[in-house]
Amino acid sequence: MERTNIVSLALIAALALWSNRPVHAAQITILVNQGALSGVRDLAAGFEKASGHKVVIDFVGVPEQAEKINTDAPGDVVVNFMAAFEDLIKRNKVVGSVVEFARAGNGVAVKAGAPKPDISRAEGFKQAMLNAKSIGHSNAGTGPYNTRLFQKLGIYDQIKDKIKIIQGKPVAVAVADGEVEIGIQQTNVIQPVAGTQYLGPLPPDLIEYGHFGVAVRNVSKNQDVARELIKFMTSPEAAALLRKTAMEPPER
Repeated sequence: MERTNIVSLALIAALALWSNRPVHAAQITILVNQGALSGVRDLAAGFEKASGHKVVIDFVGVPEQAEKINTDAPGDVVVNFMAAFEDLIKRNKVVGSVVEFARAGNGVAVKAGAPKPDISRAEGFKQAMLNAKSIGHSNAGTGPYNTRLFQKLGIYDQIKDKIKIIQGKPVAVAVADGEVEIGIQQTNVIQPVAGTQYLGPLPPDLIEYGHFGVAVRNVSKNQDVARELIKFMTSPEAAALLRKTAMEPPER
């Protein structure tokens, strides 16, 4: 019996070494809102494949995410805009360092079949805003950047009455439904959405990035694995995965 047990243990160890996966795979939960969901999904899948651990994505709205953190709901990792972590650090809701892993700017979409203005240059984008009958953007995430952008272009007073703030759904859905003629939202959120056509990101000289961070939660029961995930999220392999989701790694 003892020899059988020794052989069994040796076989398990050999299989683990061969597959480069842990003998005891863990399950961790990552709390994320819409702003970084597309990137987190692909990064989680990549980490699962590389490590053998299981990642559960807890996708919630911003208020629900805050409520889960405030009440210490179970979970291991949280993703949010970098600016949001200052308060979490003060309240000891995260442990260790906050690591920036991604950024995203805004892009533009119109209804499928509608004329496609050229927004690749600042003047073209400006004219598209002036010509549009209605403009939709959110007031969350990178949404507030648009007001600064319109002011920078000197057109805010001319277009403010035709701006509609979209709440509770992606801006592109409002475009597809005909609520607004043209929509602006994060590049990884505004596409792909059925019934719309993506015009592209804002011109390079107009783009303002939202920066996303990740940290281990104070209630995590698997902090070592959580840190492994964060390390993976900032790796060269992760950079390629992020770009596929219309996000990109931060400048280092």
